Amino acid sequence: MTDVTERPAQAADPLALESQVCFALAVAARTVIAAYRPVLEPVGLTHPQYLVMLALWEREPLSVSGLADLLSLEPGTVSPLIKRLEALGYVARERSSADERVLEVRLTDAGCELRSYAETIPATMMRRLGMGADDLRELHRTMTAVIAAARTADTADEG
Repeated sequence: MTDVTERPAQAADPLALESQVCFALAVAARTVIAAYRPVLEPVGLTHPQYLVMLALWEREPLSVSGLADLLSLEPGTVSPLIKRLEALGYVARERSSADERVLEVRLTDAGCELRSYAETIPATMMRRLGMGADDLRELHRTMTAVIAAARTADTADEG
């Protein structure tokens, strides 16, 4: 006689939510972005605005389309972010001297000064996440590989 509590081993469900990479990525993204919120609120930034500022601190001036490319966003998504940053006094938009059809985004003095606060953010986030620099570099490497693989798959599907 077999014990009624014994069940035959079942194969892992390929659709189990907890085993889905897409679910883990979505929850991780929302959770990490939420962890940034209290760090960015004192300077009036949202996480997407912070990403725009990071791009500008690295490569200013940038066109709207250049920012969109760097951030992997559509220009129509970037434009409202720039307008809000301009309202905060962190950036200014102006026509390019080389091609007046191109709208360039530049940091204002306030935007340049904000960089000193931003330089404290990586260490703050490491503490908040309880992860060291090596852990985050490895995570970044893995995420970059996932992004590249997904883009390659998209390109292959289009061809």
